[in-house]
Amino acid sequence: MEMKQYLMDTFSYNDFAFRKILTKVKDLSDQEQSIRYLSHLINSQRKWMARILQDLEAPKMSWWDPIYKLDELETEWNKSYESWMTFLQVKTEEQMYEPVRFVGFDGGLWEALFKDIALQLNYHSIHHRAQMQSIIRQQGLTPDFLDYIGTVYKKLS
Repeated sequence: MEMKQYLMDTFSYNDFAFRKILTKVKDLSDQEQSIRYLSHLINSQRKWMARILQDLEAPKMSWWDPIYKLDELETEWNKSYESWMTFLQVKTEEQMYEPVRFVGFDGGLWEALFKDIALQLNYHSIHHRAQMQSIIRQQGLTPDFLDYIGTVYKKLS
């Protein structure tokens, strides 16, 4: 499998998992921390896209703010997810391995391969989903099965 397809598949899986978590968060009695994590995932996708596009506002963007209202999360997620999928669709396989320069956390100039930025977003999402799964369990609900394998395996008999 080529990297471009791998990244698209990974973003698709993260989309599936985000939506499952969001549905469960709606049932929580205390939603605050989970809403913060979900907002953070959206803001991270936006900030990295702004960095890639050399948006001059990117260094000012927060990883954590804004914190969206529960009823805004799906719409905001759709926008950030679609921007990544659209961006990936027009890129070539070779462009997955191109360096991207951006202004980092310290104001300095940094560089990372495009594929590594996309991988970071997806792997970082796993980290925060695990935190939300713990929150769901702590509040007495049963978390959904979100393992990747659950989206690709099939019973044969």
